[in-house]
Amino acid sequence: LSDWLDANKPFELNERDYPSRVDLVAKVHGIHRAEKYIEKLPQPVRGEVVYRTLLANCSTTTNVKKAEEVFNKMKDLGFEMTAFSYNQLILIYKRIDKKKIADVLLMMENDNVKPSSFTYRLLVDVKGRSSDIEGMEQIITSMKSEGLVPDIPFQATVAKYYIFGGFIDKAEAVLKDLEGEDIERNRDACKALLPLYAALGKADEVSRIWKVVEPSPRLEECLAVIEAWGKLGDTEKAEAVFERMLKTWKNISSRYYSALIKVYTTHKQLNKGKDLVKRMADNGITIGPVTWDALVRLYVEAGEVEKADSILAKAAAQQNNSTSQSSKNRLKPLYSSYMVIMEKYCERGDIHNAEKIFHRLRQAGYEGRMSDYQTLLQTYVNANTPAYGFRERLKADNVFPNRFMASMLTKADAFRKTAISDLLD
Repeated sequence: LSDWLDANKPFELNERDYPSRVDLVAKVHGIHRAEKYIEKLPQPVRGEVVYRTLLANCSTTTNVKKAEEVFNKMKDLGFEMTAFSYNQLILIYKRIDKKKIADVLLMMENDNVKPSSFTYRLLVDVKGRSSDIEGMEQIITSMKSEGLVPDIPFQATVAKYYIFGGFIDKAEAVLKDLEGEDIERNRDACKALLPLYAALGKADEVSRIWKVVEPSPRLEECLAVIEAWGKLGDTEKAEAVFERMLKTWKNISSRYYSALIKVYTTHKQLNKGKDLVKRMADNGITIGPVTWDALVRLYVEAGEVEKADSILAKAAAQQNNSTSQSSKNRLKPLYSSYMVIMEKYCERGDIHNAEKIFHRLRQAGYEGRMSDYQTLLQTYVNANTPAYGFRERLKADNVFPNRFMASMLTKADAFRKTAISDLLD
């Protein structure tokens, strides 16, 4: 339909239509085609929103080189830069190289661009993941000093990291703020509260919040309470909510089936997970990356790593056999699916299979991530085997070892045979 509109031009596109078109082309045909489309646009409509749409798609696909190129081009063209564009770089560096985030923040300061609420939320997430609670709180203070009010997703992120860090009193204070004075009038908070109370082990609070929305629940609230009951170990209640979803909404997507599969994974209920996947197929539900990820984790947690490996290989083959770029993008297995298997091979010191998964990651377009190389190098360390040529591989891939990886390289070097050690052996 979009191609037909472009070819026949039954009406004149307005300025807001072009970014939507760029977004569609990027998602369906890839970044390169979207760039070509932009080049053909009339100069007056090639504005900041068009380019930042392209930038956002570069960020989504973790295309670091292209994202940096598009960002610099926007600056060269003299666009008035907004926090949105800087956030796209932070999103990428959060996954690839956290040290570069400081450079982005310095650039924002020099360019006189104030961080948005989403910028602060990204920074809180980075600090929380590294267990830097003090640093996280400093970010919250900075945000409030700018007059920005934390929204529900922001508060939920803060509460999550307080819980993970064992700061229960602080977490409960945030949850109290989230609820507000009347939870029934503040219904939007329920979705966030359900899994957080579950993480605190508070089944009564989960029941209380669920009763607020239970008479007419939304899909996302059902998803949240399935996750909550799963965390609390109440599989039956999670299943009851799922069955209610099937009766209420006739055509729910694979995402909601995957939520229940994750519950089965947590509690190592392999047969129930397999039965649910068969049920998906019987109901005509398309099985895609989210379900594959849930299946891979299901088998890994059950100790069947080779079966998980086989499932992922078949999923990747489906992607490779797709004829269109849109299908390839849609069917691309998740990065986490590869890593959960690779980490198990790492634990075993299974170099052959870890290298195989590393190769598949690159084939799938996931390359240049420090965590991939760290996991692979750790495999050599666990196998007490020298990682010959690893430094050269890093250099060829333009990956610079951080302090942790440098120490791992030193460990791996210790396994190298010398003339003396060879004689002693």
